[in-house]
Amino acid sequence: MKHKETVDKLLEVVGGKENIQNYEHCATRLRIILKDDSKVSKEEVEAIPENKGYFFNTGQHQFIFGTGIVNAVYQDLEQVMDGGSSGDDQHSDFKDDVYKNLNPVQRVVRTLADILVPLIPALVTTGLLMGLRGLLVELGMDMSDTWLALFEMLTDTAFAFLPVLIAYSATRKFGGNAIIGIVVGLMMVAPQLPNAWAVAGGDAEPLTLLGVSIVGYQGSIIPAIVAGWLISKLEKWLRKVVPQMLDLVVTPFVSLTVTITVMLLILGPFLQMLETGVINSIVYLVEAPLGIGYIIYAAFQQLLVITGLHHSLSIIEISLLNDTGVNVLNTLGTASMAGQFGAAIATAMLMRDKLKRSNALSSTASTLFGITEPLLFGVNLRHIRIFISGMVGGAAGGLLTSILGLAATGMGITFVPGLLLYTSSIWVFIQYILVIAVSFSVAFILVRVQSKTIRDEIN
Repeated sequence: MKHKETVDKLLEVVGGKENIQNYEHCATRLRIILKDDSKVSKEEVEAIPENKGYFFNTGQHQFIFGTGIVNAVYQDLEQVMDGGSSGDDQHSDFKDDVYKNLNPVQRVVRTLADILVPLIPALVTTGLLMGLRGLLVELGMDMSDTWLALFEMLTDTAFAFLPVLIAYSATRKFGGNAIIGIVVGLMMVAPQLPNAWAVAGGDAEPLTLLGVSIVGYQGSIIPAIVAGWLISKLEKWLRKVVPQMLDLVVTPFVSLTVTITVMLLILGPFLQMLETGVINSIVYLVEAPLGIGYIIYAAFQQLLVITGLHHSLSIIEISLLNDTGVNVLNTLGTASMAGQFGAAIATAMLMRDKLKRSNALSSTASTLFGITEPLLFGVNLRHIRIFISGMVGGAAGGLLTSILGLAATGMGITFVPGLLLYTSSIWVFIQYILVIAVSFSVAFILVRVQSKTIRDEIN
């Protein structure tokens, strides 16, 4: 095993392999759930080779190894754990164990993340195609009606059929028949229903049935999630009462017809109104006068990353893209990352110990690709002055974003990969780089101004 020393020390720190209940890894962290948390030797964590940081959250002991390394450490740990369960079954069991340790708010956030995160690759691609179209137009390409129609197909389809994607993902998440979820999602945006955007723009009238106004659910998120949940609950109940020989016909028929009826006539209109109100309120707060909302969001966004609440922001980003075609939260999130990145780089340069400096710098590398946990837990959160300096840098980037009126054409990628979401013009591309540079520089300078105090704390 290439990482035997790392795994051996890790097992020593967590109280031996017999104390491990479950384990998994994400892009940068090895996540371990223990039978007895009191057996962890936290004072020995820094002695684990290749480990860049540690924290405990939602019942998980999370060891930060960084992109690439964490995969190899995980594989070696599996060997030591006697070839313990792996693949989808193990992943599913780990999620079950995680949910047991979550409070109600955390469970809602985690559920939203499990439903929306699988959709991000499709939405990222849509954003990139929007940026490509803008770049081609900026470079002077004269598109015919055919080319424009094809580009609209590429950029608009995912959002036009968003409830289909969400209903499918939600039904899978809640354990129902995902194909029924797709069909219900398609019914929610069926051409026979007046288009929601056309009705909102005054170009169409809603249908009326039993005194209820009915429109399509183009762009709706919460109604599609509830539809997936309802399908799953109905299926599970029906399978308990419907004879097995009738299950193939009765269960999907009742699940589908009851769900679409309830969504169109009862829950749907209310949820659609609730969703619009909540999202508009959040957007109103972010877009407060004088750039105050931008400043606050860019300063505190990385606090959401620490708590894991940032996953719930996907619902707002999707709505912003659906309603306006742009996503300012992407820009503000990058500004927040750049601020913490500048603070971490300045801190690493103050470290006298070469090994500490090397570990600190390697912890910052993944930030360039939008992953900040190694930097946060490995460097910045160890000293509050450093983290606050990063917050101030993010706030400066938020102010500049407000002044420039900058926003992304998509979601899901930030920092360096996020450049692809700002290609609608050369000037927009330069503005994005300026936001990163200002956030980085302000945080970097703040740490250097406090260098004497911070150097004494970190060395």
